[in-house]
Parts: sequence; C-alpha cells; structure tokens
Amino acid sequence: MTPRPVVALVGSLDTKAAEYGAMRARFKATGVRPLLIDVGVLGKPGIVPDVSRESVARTAGATIAELASSRDRNMAVQAMADGASQLVADLVRTERVAGVLMVGGSNAGYVMARLVESLPIGLPKMLVSTIAAGDTRPYVAARDLTMMYPVVDIEGLNTVSSGMLARAVDAIAGMVNGAPVATNHAHRRRVALTMFGITTRCVSAVRAHVEAEGWEALVFHATGVGGAGMEAMIGDGAIDAIIDVTTTELADELVGGVCSAGADRLTAAGRRGIGQVMSPGALDVVNFGPINTVPEHLIGRQFMAHNPNVTLMRTSPTENEELARTMADHANASQGAVSIEVPARGLSQISGPGGPFHDPAADAAFIDTLRAELGEPTRLHVHDLTIEDSRFAELLATSFADVTAQ
Repeated sequence: MTPRPVVALVGSLDTKAAEYGAMRARFKATGVRPLLIDVGVLGKPGIVPDVSRESVARTAGATIAELASSRDRNMAVQAMADGASQLVADLVRTERVAGVLMVGGSNAGYVMARLVESLPIGLPKMLVSTIAAGDTRPYVAARDLTMMYPVVDIEGLNTVSSGMLARAVDAIAGMVNGAPVATNHAHRRRVALTMFGITTRCVSAVRAHVEAEGWEALVFHATGVGGAGMEAMIGDGAIDAIIDVTTTELADELVGGVCSAGADRLTAAGRRGIGQVMSPGALDVVNFGPINTVPEHLIGRQFMAHNPNVTLMRTSPTENEELARTMADHANASQGAVSIEVPARGLSQISGPGGPFHDPAADAAFIDTLRAELGEPTRLHVHDLTIEDSRFAELLATSFADVTAQ
C-alpha cells in the first residue's frame, strides 16, 4: 500500500487553533496526512500538535519559558522560525514531508520566509495571508512560494475564511498528490540567462544558440527577485554557467529603483568559479512604478513610461561610471573565467540610434570606466552593435563557448 503524502502544517496554535483544526480535518478528507507543528509562544495551544512548541524552541537552542518571559516578541519569533526551519528542512531531506502550508499574518509570513530558504525548489509550499496583497518580496525571497490572499483576516472561522482555508488545503493536496513531473533535462548542463522586456530579442536568440549546443537554459526575469533567485540557485550549485545579458538590477541597487536584487548581485558565480559572460543589458534604465511614485529628488530626469505601472529612467554618465566600477569589481574578484561583451551602440531596445534613451555620452562613460577598472584575465569586447542586433547574440554565444571551454 502506498503511504499517504504528508504536508507540514505550521502555525501558532494559541491564536489560530480553530483555523488549523479545520484545515487538519480537511486534509484527512483529501487523503493527505497533515503534520501539525506549533510555533506559538505565549498562550496555550488550542489543539494538540504533532510537533510541540517546546520541540521547536529546543531545536533553536531555547525554551518556551525563556522566550515567553523575555517579552521580546521579535527575538521569540526569530527563535521559533529558526527551530521550525531546521525541523522542516530535516523532514524534507529525509522524505518524510512532501509539502508545507502556513496561514496567518506578518509573523506567519516571516516564519514561512525562513522555512522556504532551506527548502528545495519544486517542493510545494503555500502561505495564506493578507500580506499577499502587499510587497511580497521579503516573503517569497528567491524561492517558489505560492501565496493566497484570503480577503478577510485569519481570525476565526466564517463563511469566507472557511472556504479560503479549504481551498488552500485542496490546492496543496493536489500538488503533493500529483504525478511526478517528467523531465528530459536531468543529464544536461544548466546555463542561467537574465532577461528584461527591452532585452528579450537578444536573450531569446542566445537561448536558441546554447540549447542547440546541448545546454538547458534557465531564463530569469531581472526584476530584483529574479536576479536574487538566480544568485541563490548558483550558490546552491544548481547552475553550471551564466550568460548575464541583463544586469539592470545593478542600476536599481545604485539609484534606488524598485528592481534591485541586493548588493550580492553578480557575486555567486564568481565565488563558485563557474564560467561567466557579462553584458550591460538594460543598464541604461532604472525602474520605478507609476510616474507618481518616482522619488521627488529625481524629478527632472529623463523618463519613459514602459506601461502605466512601470516608469523607466535613463541612467546618467556619472551613474554609469559607478556601475562600470561595480561590474569590474565583481569580474576581477571571480574565481572562474569571465568575458564581458558590450553592445556599444545601444544597451537596450530603447537606447539604440533614434531610440528615446539613446545617449552615446552616458554609454561611453560606462565603457571607458570599465576599460580602466578591469584587470586580467577578464576579457572585454566592445562591439559596434546594438543589443538588438542578431550578430551580438551570436557573439555572446561564441564568448560563452570560450569561457566554458576553459
């Protein structure tokens, strides 16, 4: 008889006992066994868990008595998140848990964010919380977390919340009960590529080139979370090489745009020593939301509406000099082969000759600074082409073949 799949049901059973009790009952009706893990601290649990709060705290090197008496809510939440993360990661590693579900508010979001950091991509993980309607980047981080907005807050059972929780259970039960996902790529080496709307033509062409050579191409959308996710996968050893066509996230980190991937962008590949091809794709833009959200100190700069929800700002010569230094620093620190390919006539679809962001002086500032800052053995090739030119994609593919042959 095939054992029933198990889902870790993680939550605070002092404040959410009714909700977790209802979900536990629903799970049993789906043929999935719930493993109830209590991460509450202060009140008494309203239902009996499978893994007690004492066990969770002990795993984190603390006791519930210490956490409750400290009156430091922040410290207590961090400790329980640490303990739960270790416990669930161990359960997943030993194949005793096939998925994770959590419901609640911002504390639940924090705990879930800690959990997903240690869980493999592909493992079903779901958070039901009102924070799904806000900025989800701190919670999703770089992992494949499914979030569900419950409309009403998670506070007691009613006709709305009961239905939402039932559907969440049904959803993750379907995920863990699903047939295994077949793949024909297990034996293929993986290359990461970065893409933006205004670099799509180039990246699509490069992808076709590398796939024709037997690589599996993973394309990451360079919106901040995309770059961070790629860096995490490289750090995990899940990627063998990278063609970093679209490094626009560096500009957002420098200027304060909404698509920053953090200060660690462009670092993981260098630390691991895998082959890298870099390019300043879309480094001519900084990303913001609707035009009325642009910071006041930037008013007067050159802007373009990409769509009603996305506003692009042209980078300046001074900013481009700093961006070149950043790219050079990361290239110089790399433990593996690096080649930088620059399309000097236009870094994106909108900055070639005649384009709204065409600014040869700004692009020259980047190129001149990069030349001055790069050390050996990084190779720099500047091409009299735009990033949209099919010949540039071919050159990227050729450069990639060179760095991965070393």
